[in-house]
Amino acid sequence: MASDDSLQAPVLLVAMPQILDGFFHRSVVLLVHHDGEGSLGFIVNRPTAIQVAEILEGMEIGWEGAADAVAHFGGPVQPQLGTVVFTPRDGTAAALPESQAEICPGLRLTQHVGDLEQLAASPPRDFRLLLGYAGWGAGQLLEEILRNDWITAPVEGQLVFGADAEGVWSEALRSVGIDPATLPNWSAPGGEESAN
Repeated sequence: MASDDSLQAPVLLVAMPQILDGFFHRSVVLLVHHDGEGSLGFIVNRPTAIQVAEILEGMEIGWEGAADAVAHFGGPVQPQLGTVVFTPRDGTAAALPESQAEICPGLRLTQHVGDLEQLAASPPRDFRLLLGYAGWGAGQLLEEILRNDWITAPVEGQLVFGADAEGVWSEALRSVGIDPATLPNWSAPGGEESAN
């Protein structure tokens, strides 16, 4: 039986097809925190139509990255809150500033405006601006995992930063030996929606 100790962040949560909720259908979530009080993560495969440059312009921050770079929907909780997930240019050798958290070796996150300014001025190759986050109350995520709504997969950079949203979901499944084509299609109306 799964317990809070058996689910260790960081890990990727891959939505099974029966999750029909518009926020989480075919989503891949980077779970960054989990304990007995709850869980927190970021959907990594939901691009928005909002350009990073447009968001930063409103904050009076210049963007030196790709003109077509878009923000991603990180989850339904606090969608006005931005979080940057990135791989530092200098690898893992640089000291970790207090304003940043290391998710796993070579993968960091920050919500600090000063970090955002520095990253925007010289964006690393792996950079994702996420709006909002996904949260679960005590015991809720484990209950969903036991219900087979989610499977877990190791955190891999190409999945966290993958450009093709549908491809990221399929690749995350393949990374744990599941062929997406063998899963039932639950997108048709009449299926019972999961309560998330």
